[in-house]
Amino acid sequence: MSAEYGGRTGLQGKLTQWLRAGRRPKETAGDGGREALLLAAAGAGLPLAPAAHPAGYRCSCDRVGCPTPARHPVSFAWQTQSTTDRAQIERWARHQPQANFITATGMVHDVLDVPLDAGRSALERLLADGVEVGPVAESDDGRMLFFTLTRGTPEDEDEWWPCELDCHPETMDEHPGLRWHCRGSYVLVPPARLPGEHQVHWVRGPEHPLPDPLSLLETLTEACARYAGEEADHAGAAWPLRH
Repeated sequence: MSAEYGGRTGLQGKLTQWLRAGRRPKETAGDGGREALLLAAAGAGLPLAPAAHPAGYRCSCDRVGCPTPARHPVSFAWQTQSTTDRAQIERWARHQPQANFITATGMVHDVLDVPLDAGRSALERLLADGVEVGPVAESDDGRMLFFTLTRGTPEDEDEWWPCELDCHPETMDEHPGLRWHCRGSYVLVPPARLPGEHQVHWVRGPEHPLPDPLSLLETLTEACARYAGEEADHAGAAWPLRH
């Protein structure tokens, strides 16, 4: 159901080649595969709720010029609607066969969301260093999602960190580097479809235990800084200063 990243073995070398080449193992096809992946995510404790889906190059919602096509929940009550209940998720999946699903962050898990190239570099380094990495997903349109334990719990209310301190789902363009999705946010959970035939898929599946976010943060931050520097260098080379 997902690619497995192991220790320092030949398997890791093969998967490293997949990362560098931008390829991935095939996921289970068909509606049954979709439902199985959603139930696996819920079984790992990720609360799910239905989301919009692509309608051609547009969003299935009625909003003209939707800023996050196929990436947002269909209900304004998504935070209370999100659930891990197997029967409810089965009903949603079968009655809404085209729907994507989001997972609400900040209840059980957070998500560290980074540019794809930076994420691939960081993932390779983390695995080489023997760091425990949890579930990881890729979005074909250029992001990598690292699923971690959340910073707070309902029993520890004073420790909640609102997502607005890092990013908000509808203002992602203002956060081109690392985005920390926590309380009040959400991300798409694989399998998901985006406009332009892009997809969100697992690189490491939800069967992997959620790590402490701080164990990944330094490596991800450094990778994002390198990525930003490379992007700036490319931009400078493309647009030389005039004297």
